[in-house]
Amino acid sequence: MLRGVMLMFMSLAFAACTNVKDLEKKPAYLGNFHLGHNVVVAPNLTKGPVSREATKEEWTDAMKLAIDERFGRYEGTRLYHLGISVEGYVLAIPGIPLVAAPKSALILKVTAWDDEKETKLNEKPETITIVESISGKTLISSGLTQSKETQMKNLTQNASKLIQNWLVEQNNQEGWFEDDGVPAKEKPQGRLIERWLAGEEAEKSEAQKAAETAVENADPSSDIEAADASEAVE
Repeated sequence: MLRGVMLMFMSLAFAACTNVKDLEKKPAYLGNFHLGHNVVVAPNLTKGPVSREATKEEWTDAMKLAIDERFGRYEGTRLYHLGISVEGYVLAIPGIPLVAAPKSALILKVTAWDDEKETKLNEKPETITIVESISGKTLISSGLTQSKETQMKNLTQNASKLIQNWLVEQNNQEGWFEDDGVPAKEKPQGRLIERWLAGEEAEKSEAQKAAETAVENADPSSDIEAADASEAVE
């Protein structure tokens, strides 16, 4: 059953080995984007099973910081606001090797706003799901090697990168952040954006393959061990 849950997680997102160490590089093209309000809330926050505890305030503070450090680099002249709702999380706990089970994870809903037009750019919130990195050779839980704060930092930094990827895609396809509203793909920079997005998709694909391979190669008995561990903690 736990193996099935893991695969379900991977159908929603990819293992979070997104390159978040690109903050000192030139940011990905986002037209005339300039971050206005960075609003993060957690009214419906749900803690997953076998997880460390983290408060709403801890999650909103960590997420705001990750958004500021990634999107504060944009120097456009038009304001756009991001509204983020932290919906659920799992922070792997120490002492129990949750082999072949979902590890640290985070689920968000994101809405982008155009300040000048005073309208939402997406009527339906975009759901972003982040699962911690999984190696094809080992499935050691981050709960054994990382503090709660480190896990939260990693998850929120990956979340901000995935939000950036989503906004780049929307601008490329819909022209969200173009002054004339023309999709970026129809402009000279469109080819460069397509190459950047292709690189992100390739990275995503490789991460997903590694995670799937690791799950397939896991010892079936570990499902029982993880289930027993879950019951013991509860």
